Amino acid sequence: MRLGREVTVSARGVAIRVGIAVVAAAPAVAVRLAGGHLPALAGMAVFGVAVLAAVALLMWASEVARVDLPGSLALALLALVAVLPEYAIDIYFAYAAGSDPEFAAFALANMTGANRLLIGVAWPLLVFFAIWAVRRRGQPGDRDGVRLGPHRRTETVYLLIATVYALVIPLTGRLAWYDSVVLGTLFALYLSRIRRTQHAEEGLVGVAATLAGQPALRRRLTVAALFGSAAIVILSAAEPFGKSLIEAGGALGIDEFLLVQWLAPVASEAPEVIVAVAFALRGRADDGLGALLAAKLNQWTLLVACLPLAFYLGGGEFAGLPLDARQTEELYLTIAQTLLGVAILTDLRISRGEAALLFVLFAVQFAIPTQEVRYIVAVAYAALAGVLLVRRRRQLPALARAVWPTGDGQTHRRR
Repeated sequence: MRLGREVTVSARGVAIRVGIAVVAAAPAVAVRLAGGHLPALAGMAVFGVAVLAAVALLMWASEVARVDLPGSLALALLALVAVLPEYAIDIYFAYAAGSDPEFAAFALANMTGANRLLIGVAWPLLVFFAIWAVRRRGQPGDRDGVRLGPHRRTETVYLLIATVYALVIPLTGRLAWYDSVVLGTLFALYLSRIRRTQHAEEGLVGVAATLAGQPALRRRLTVAALFGSAAIVILSAAEPFGKSLIEAGGALGIDEFLLVQWLAPVASEAPEVIVAVAFALRGRADDGLGALLAAKLNQWTLLVACLPLAFYLGGGEFAGLPLDARQTEELYLTIAQTLLGVAILTDLRISRGEAALLFVLFAVQFAIPTQEVRYIVAVAYAALAGVLLVRRRRQLPALARAVWPTGDGQTHRRR
């Protein structure tokens, strides 16, 4: 892969940043190795910070790894790495649910919370920062929204397919083994599709750019060390972080479901959102929103596909993870929000007004977490999505063609 425009930091700067991440994660690893147990609030803080540090290490390693790995392998690795901490936490809850049914609710809470945060908060945040950068700093670009390149139709159409299929899950009352097969297959097809789209340039910045400039052997050893360190941290922190969230909820009198649904995803998604916003501030809003779109697709396909398998391996029924009424409501709400997100992106643009709409609807169901509000907001999402899809019906054929390449070998240049 040929590197495009790079903005590096000094070797000392790299050492400081990586060192901060390692130091932040060290207490969590030390506690696990010593077999200790922290009070709920202290554990939530210590292990939550460790998850954040692991995300930073993973992001640096995955960016640099793209220099050396062949295209298809790099894509598969990046797709998994982007949301690995979220996977670890969610899979722990699903695995634990196999022997303790109480944990089943938490697995779905974490998954739906992470998905809704991406569209309801991360997408609008990126749009507002992108507009600010264009208007205040005189950068070229859309002054009232974010435009996406035509190749972003791939993520959009696969997200639409996965969303339509997801309606099966609440209708059957369980997250079943066949859902794993379908959603896992969709993820594999998506990887195969994007492997055929080549990128002429890949601009690295900051720590990743500096590490990519090292001699090949040193660069590869550094990447391996970063991946290994992050894996150790995640394996050490994911389980106690999940337990600490539940214990903290009980100690503080807060609904454990809500705590798991929102706080854990904030910890695992925050670094990725920060990087996406940084892209927007540098005039690369398409790359930033594209990264968030890919993260949403990964979580909505591969992550969901992993949950029934983890449940079964943890001692649960082969039939799958059963859903109660609250989980069913959360799934319908997440499906409806995703459908509106897809409808907005059909014209390859998200405007300031559309971003505000996504945020307001999210804020309403977040601030008033009642059954009535969840259903009202879900209906609002679905109705607005229907209106947009009808108005933009001329865009749908181009979206459908993005399911599979036409053989033109098109190349997209990253800015």
